[in-house]
Order: sequence, then structure tokens, then C-alpha cells
Amino acid sequence: MRGVFVDANESLAVIFERLHKTGDPEVRIHRDPDITPEQYPAILDGAEIAIVDHTALPTDIAKKCTGLKHVVFLGTGARSYMNPEELAEIGIEVHLIKGYGDTAVAECAIALMWEGARGLAKMDRGIRAGNWLRDDGMQLTGKTLGLIGFGGIAAEVARIALGCGMRVIAWNRSPKKFPGVEFLEFDELIDESDVVSIHLLLNDETRGFISRACIEAMKPGVILVNTARGAIVDEQAMIDALESGQIRHAGLDVFNIEPLPKDHPLTKLENVTLSAHSAFRTPEASVNLMSAAWDHCRRIAKKK
Repeated sequence: MRGVFVDANESLAVIFERLHKTGDPEVRIHRDPDITPEQYPAILDGAEIAIVDHTALPTDIAKKCTGLKHVVFLGTGARSYMNPEELAEIGIEVHLIKGYGDTAVAECAIALMWEGARGLAKMDRGIRAGNWLRDDGMQLTGKTLGLIGFGGIAAEVARIALGCGMRVIAWNRSPKKFPGVEFLEFDELIDESDVVSIHLLLNDETRGFISRACIEAMKPGVILVNTARGAIVDEQAMIDALESGQIRHAGLDVFNIEPLPKDHPLTKLENVTLSAHSAFRTPEASVNLMSAAWDHCRRIAKKK
């Protein structure tokens, strides 16, 4: 059984090579992170396994990939890049990797929250431009952090925030318990949160979940953090709320369009901190990710 890491950047390629063990299935690394979907058939060249970082795999292209039976997607957000149900119908199974970057993403969410509270990036930009900007920040100790969705990342955010003296509340679609966290109804969480951090997977149920009505129901001056997926939030409603001051600050690592165009409305707002979908990018998370990718390949090869 053969596999191809179809869109490897150099740092992931090096880690993937280092984690190779004697007896592992043959996996070729295609060192080009900027391929187009149309290149899949040629790059795979009949391989049964495709390891995919971020390149979209439309179903009509997958049909042209002779021999392809498994896609190992490097993360949990495969739906942003492919349709797992449609792929299953043509005999291609999509495998996800969970938990590899929980701590890394959580730390980024906390960093975006703190930046939104203190406006450090805005002051930095101002000082570099010769301006001495001094605004009152928000003290987060004693404030209420509301977590929407409660998986591994949210649990790490809760751990850090509790240690910083924040009250942490959460809403999850299924019952959960976590030491020190109060689980509330969704409307209660929205009403009580000084900071809202989103930790949902993107699917048909969560697309647009943070609606205009939801944003309007938040506390005036709320800080909104999104390290999940851009499409979970009504983007125009969020922009309107940022312009009106309903949202004090948004810390965003994810967007509807990635890379974010330089003339996008979000790039023109001072009360937004923009991060290039990099919350998970730490050496520790990358090792976890590549280890899990190898585990998938080994398991698939063993089952053949």
C-alpha cells in the first residue's frame, strides 16, 4: 500500500521523515504546500492514501484519483476542504486527527483575548507610526469567559483562564463537566460573558451559528475570540458590531476566505487582531500531528 503526503510544507516534511519507522508503509512526500486540486491525480499516481494538509479535494477531482481509498486529513476541519459523505459514497474514507494541538490553540485563544483586552497590537502600530496611543484596557481578572463548545481545546482554555482568576462558563450541545466551569444554557452564557470564545466544529448545524441576533444579545463591549472556523460566525454582523462598538474587540485566527484579502473590511478595523490561521502552529503540535498521521497510515496498511 502506498501513500503520498500531497502538500507538505518543509517543516512538516522534516518531522514526518524523522518519525518514519522500519516497516512503515511507503509514503512519498510531495514538498509543495501550494498545489491546486487539479494536481491531485498526478501527484498521487495511483496511491491508496493521501495525506492532506490544507488543499481542497472536490469530489469530482477525487473520482479521477485512481486507487485512492483513504484521505488522512491533518486536523479536524476536513469539511472546509472536502465533503466526507460524498467521498465515502465513492469508496474514499476520510480520517481526522483530533487533539494534537489542543494546548497550542488554547494558548493562542488566550493570547487573542488578552490582546483584545489591552490593545497591545494597536499601541504597537501607533508607536511605530510616531503616535503615543494610550487607551484604557480591560482587566480580565474577575471577568466572565464564556466558551461556546467544550472539547479538548476549550478545556485547555478553561484551565488557563481559571488560573488567571477568571470566572469560566460554558455551553455544549451534549452534557459536560469540568472542574471550576459552570455549564449554562446558551442564552445565559451570551448574556453573562465579558469574553466569548468559540470552540465548535464546522458542520451544517454550526454554520452561521453565531448569528446577528446572537451578537446583538451579547454584552455591549464584549471581546469575541474565534480560533475555530470563520463560517461559524455571521461575518457581516460581526463587522457591523465591531463598527458600532457592540463588540469591543475581535481576535480572529480563522476567516471565511483564507488567505484573507488585503482589502477585506476586517483589515480596515482597528479593533480587530488578525492571525493567519496559525493557532495550532507550534513544534510540539506539529510533532503530535505527524505522529498521528503515521499512526493512521500504519493502521490502514495493517487492515489491508
